[in-house]
Amino acid sequence: MVISNKPLRFILVALLASLPVISFANTEKDTAHTQTEAAHEAVAEGHHAEPTDVKSKIKAFIGHHVLDSHDFTLTQDDETGKYYGFSLPVILWDNGLQVFSSSKFNHGHSVAESNGNFYAINHHNGKIYKTDAAGTITEDEKTGNPTNVRPLDFSITKTVVSIFAAALLMFWLFSSLAKSYAKNGGIASGVGRIFEPLVVYIRDEVAIPNIGEKHYKKYMSYLLTIFFFVLFLNIFGLTPLGINATGNLTITFALALITFLITNLSANKNYWGHIFWMPGVPKPMRIILAPIELLGVFIKPFSLMIRLYANIFAGHIVLMSIIGLMFIFKSWIGSSLSFGLSFVLSILEILVAFLQAYIFTMLSALYFGSAVEEHHHEEEAHH
Repeated sequence: MVISNKPLRFILVALLASLPVISFANTEKDTAHTQTEAAHEAVAEGHHAEPTDVKSKIKAFIGHHVLDSHDFTLTQDDETGKYYGFSLPVILWDNGLQVFSSSKFNHGHSVAESNGNFYAINHHNGKIYKTDAAGTITEDEKTGNPTNVRPLDFSITKTVVSIFAAALLMFWLFSSLAKSYAKNGGIASGVGRIFEPLVVYIRDEVAIPNIGEKHYKKYMSYLLTIFFFVLFLNIFGLTPLGINATGNLTITFALALITFLITNLSANKNYWGHIFWMPGVPKPMRIILAPIELLGVFIKPFSLMIRLYANIFAGHIVLMSIIGLMFIFKSWIGSSLSFGLSFVLSILEILVAFLQAYIFTMLSALYFGSAVEEHHHEEEAHH
């Protein structure tokens, strides 16, 4: 099995092609984390009182954007407290279907009412809880977690919108590419010409070297889908909208789970034989090594999940923190240095967007290759 030694060429070409999408962006996440808790600790006393000093505002800003959101907030007027953006539909199952606009929450400042039921958003984790008319959310004394009932939430959040957008964009791009092939005798035209080299690269430098000529075709559709899906979601995270689904642990978990299922459901007997009863190893050692090898089956997708999430999430937290320094320094020297550093880091984040999509696809191909690899230990023993 061979690992491609040409990722640098791919990354450089991808970086040059993506320079127009540079922007200062933010990330989001829909589960509670230390960063968001620290940000909300800076909030003054009151139901949802806004922080007053600059450092607390920056912490609150970062804390807000690492959470998933039920609306798009483009900008906010600090003097009037007015938000500019648009709301998204809230879909809950609570003794029946409850559907209403997220504007009822007033960006988390108000209690939403639907068919006699009252709901509020907990700012520590961004989740919707059932409350009384006053919006009271009680917390467990030991854990600090809300004890209110959580209805089943099927809402269209920013993360969901980005997933739908990536799916529709991929469908349109590659449908156009396929039609151009049929129309022009196998020659790409239009916007498909931009993505054709990436498709060929994934096939020739990722799939074939790691899976093999015999089996790579049945995995190509998934490898291409996962590469462009992760890439587009990463790029969306670099837009002013601040969407970043790949900084959401549940999203990366779902992607890693798909790779895990495909790997193990398509694996041959040699793959399982090397896990539970390794040939060429003394039998007592097989008994010891089998649990370790079985554990590795689950560690591989876990590493996929954490690697993608941690790199994207941490990168954007650092970027937002550096941008925030411009408002803390309040001097042309400090602000200029902060601006320059954030600009360079923004370009680096574009590189990371392509690199993480490439790594996720490459490792998935490696796992698929190990699952279908044909071993010939008897022949090796004779040599």
